[in-house]
Amino acid sequence: MPRFAANLSLLFNEYPFLDRFGAAAAAGFEGVEYLFPYAWRREDLAEKLQQHRLTQVLFNLPAGDWEAGERGIACLPDRIEEFREGVFQALDYARALDCRRLNCLAGLWHDVDQARPAWDTLVENLRFAADLLAPEGITLTVEAINSRVDMPGFLLDTSARAMTAINACGRDNVLLQYDLYHMQIMEGDLCRSLSRLCPHIGHIQFADNPGRHEPGSGEIHFPVVFAHLDRLDYQGWVSAEYHPLAGTEAGLGWLHDFKETQCE
Repeated sequence: MPRFAANLSLLFNEYPFLDRFGAAAAAGFEGVEYLFPYAWRREDLAEKLQQHRLTQVLFNLPAGDWEAGERGIACLPDRIEEFREGVFQALDYARALDCRRLNCLAGLWHDVDQARPAWDTLVENLRFAADLLAPEGITLTVEAINSRVDMPGFLLDTSARAMTAINACGRDNVLLQYDLYHMQIMEGDLCRSLSRLCPHIGHIQFADNPGRHEPGSGEIHFPVVFAHLDRLDYQGWVSAEYHPLAGTEAGLGWLHDFKETQCE
């Protein structure tokens, strides 16, 4: 049975952020993630995790000015020092929250004909982050995000491109973050892709497509995909990262149905 986590940046937005931990635990989630922790004190986040017996499964390295439209700085040659400072900051939070996974967003690079500088910068930054995190037992994940709908210009927009970066990095603690929603848009054939990539996957996220809403709202057959992950003996977390259609609790039928099926 997959271990489900809730992304608190998207789910339970009916509550103030620090109250979302309790709401997620009450709904049956065992782990949480969110885009970034840096706006909150480490001590406050750690207290919420302990209070509600939740695992912090993942968060992103600092990714530039998110509100201004930046989506990562790891590929930007003029932001290397800022990236490296961000890795140290993320490590401080990971230690406080006992988080074993940090995700790196590559960033936007619209000039596809001049991608070599971005690519070389990304690989070197991944090596720097991986080498800093390895002694702490922390895995760095690299995410592919669709460039057709959500992030035009994102440098790593397919699992193949993400794996090319991971292989070029050459570090054992760098794995793939596989998002079912993004890869359904870019590639489809999810179960076959999961079979091929499973040894390299360190974290999975999901939303249905189209719309990026909860399972059952679109075209992905989640019972089949989740059962396939069990057959693959995938041991990592599977995080719900979607925009609820009509309130978070109202859209959790997929979670209750899955748990009931497992108990039968």
